[in-house]
Order: sequence, then structure tokens, then C-alpha cells
Amino acid sequence: MPLGLIALAIGAFGIGLTEFVIMGLLPEVASDFAVTEATAGWLISGYALSVVVGALGLTAATTRLPRKPVLLGLLVLFIAGNVLTALSPDYAVAMAGRIVAALSHGAFFGIGSVVAADLVAPEKKARAIAIMFTGLTAANVFGVPFGTFLGQQFGWRSTFWVISVIGIVALLGIALLVRAPKSTGPAVSLRHELAAFRSGQVWLSLTVTILAYGGMFGAFTYIAYTLTDVGGFASSAVPWLLVLFGLGLVAGNAIGGRLADRSIDRTLLVFIAALAAVLVLFGLLAWSQPATMAILVLMGGFGFGTVPGLQSRIMRYAGGAPTLASGANIGAFNVGNALGAWAGGVGISAGLGYTSPIWIGAALTASALVVMAIAAAAAHRPRPAADTETLAAVAA
Repeated sequence: MPLGLIALAIGAFGIGLTEFVIMGLLPEVASDFAVTEATAGWLISGYALSVVVGALGLTAATTRLPRKPVLLGLLVLFIAGNVLTALSPDYAVAMAGRIVAALSHGAFFGIGSVVAADLVAPEKKARAIAIMFTGLTAANVFGVPFGTFLGQQFGWRSTFWVISVIGIVALLGIALLVRAPKSTGPAVSLRHELAAFRSGQVWLSLTVTILAYGGMFGAFTYIAYTLTDVGGFASSAVPWLLVLFGLGLVAGNAIGGRLADRSIDRTLLVFIAALAAVLVLFGLLAWSQPATMAILVLMGGFGFGTVPGLQSRIMRYAGGAPTLASGANIGAFNVGNALGAWAGGVGISAGLGYTSPIWIGAALTASALVVMAIAAAAAHRPRPAADTETLAAVAA
């Protein structure tokens, strides 16, 4: 395994931690700033929407620049945002810190996915991407529970100070372990990268990413409230229950990466269908503590098991212009994140209870399955390009 993949995984760990740890700390943040649960949830939605801006804007702006310096610059931006969040005196400044940190997220994962895929043989690209995303899963298994525990014991700001330190470690890791690739041809132009979006399959893939990830995070964003108010767990148990979710992420990421190298579309269809079924079970059984513990593992496994396949799929159909399309897919993950958080908040604000985000997530995931079936059918049948583009428009 190239050492550069380890360095990329370190960066993914820090960035993944700052995205996900806030979910376990929403009650503490809401109390500190004297805002409602739904308002606190906008720290998640605002972050996710800012990821989209960074994924497209920063990736496009740095298309002609060497990838290693770009990755280092993105980590500096990430560190600055987390320091601002830790120092925030009020909700508005905390939101500003989240936005600054989020701008680096999409571009880092988008460019990092291309770098990871270039480090290995073509038949191992999905597994290489999965290794980089192992940092993201490790953030959920080890980082999020520890960060939630730390925030509950010493204040939520302490968690973001630790994340800032992790960002510095990741910066040093990228600088030391990722070798700058040798130039093999002329610089890639933005116009060349934009050509990837002529593909209907690229747009179908983006739609699947938004709906599938939105489904999982529609259920997961308010998980702390679901576990305590519906499942009857003590708030002190939340960090350790998140470990179960994280273990599912690790298993799903590894298995999904291997299966996607064999058949991307078949893997995605199976995993998305399984995720929809798991969310329905969660909506029915959230009151049962044993069932909830098992479902957390399955939800993480089937949800995150789609990530290597979704990222590999869009890079495949982007052809020779994968960088901006890869960044756009990271943005799509976070549009889904924001969509799920917003929709779940609407359900709670409407008085539908803390299981409403789960049912909303199940509906979004079922929609993702329909679009994925359309995409798979279009990809495996000879069709004129115009027909594929029409399917993409209909799915959107």
C-alpha cells in the first residue's frame, strides 16, 4: 500500500471528524447558544452546503495548480475554520467557523480521490479510494465517540480544539508522505474538466449520491435525540452507541470498495435497497434498545458501503476529466447531508416526533434506489447520448 494513501486517510480523518462530531454535541451546542434543536441543526446544514461551494468553486479555481500544494492549502483553511469555531462567542461566529472549515472539505476529498486512484493499478481504484475514506470511517469509530465524550465532559469547544490539532498533524502527514506527481502532459483546463458534465450518467450519479446520503443523514443528524427521547438511552451512552455506527461504517466501506471493483452498479443497487429496508426497521423499532444497537451497525454499513462505488462511478463516467466531477460528487454527498438535516428538522418542528427524520430518510433512500435503477438500465443498454441525458433530467 502506498504511504501516500495513509497520508490522505489522515486528512480524511480530521475533516470527517469536524463534519460528524457536531451531531453528537447538538444538545450541548443548542444549550450553550440558547437556540432550538432545529436551529442548532443548521450548523450541520450550513457546513454541508458550504462543502458544495468549496467542492465546485475551489476545485475549479485550482484545476491548473499542482495537487499537493492545493491539498496543503486546503488543510490550512480547515484548521483556521475549526479554531474560529472553538473561539466563537455566539452562534453566528460558530456558523462562520463551520463555513470556513467546510470550504476545504469537498475539494480535499475530490482531489484526494483522484490522487488516491492514480497511486494504484486501474483494477484497484475503488479500493484505493476506500482506503482514503478509511480515515472518514475511523473518524466515526474512534473520533466521533471520543469527541462527543470530550465535549460532554469539558465543553463542546474542547472537541474543536482537538480537531484543530489533528488538522495540523494531517498537514504534516500530507507534506511528508504524499509525493508530488510528475507532470505527464499539458495542464488540464477548466473547460476540459467541465466537459465531464455533458454525460447524463454523471448527472444520474450525482442524483443518486444526494438522495442516498440524504436518506442516511436524514436519520442520523438527530440521532442523539432519537436515542435518548425514543430509545430511552442515557445521554452518557450516546458516544458509545456511535461506536456501533462507526463499526458499521468501517465494514461497509471495506466491503463496498471490494464489491464495487467487481460491479459498481450491482453493489450500489444492493446496498441502497438494504439501507432503505434498515431505515424502515429503525422507524418501527426505535423504542427497542437491542434492535436500535443492531440497526446502528447496519445503517452505518449499508449507508457508507455506497461511498466507494458512488465516487468510482462518477469518475468512470467523467472519462478523462475526473477532478471537478469527483469534487462535485463530494459536494453532492453534502447536499444530501444538508437535505437530510433540513428535512429531519422540518419533521421535528412539525411535531412529528424524533422518529420522523428516520421515516423521511427512508423515503429519500427509496427515491435513490429508483434513480439508481434508471442509471444502471441506461448504462447497460446501448442508448443514444440524448436519451441518457433525458433520463438524467427526468431523475433530477
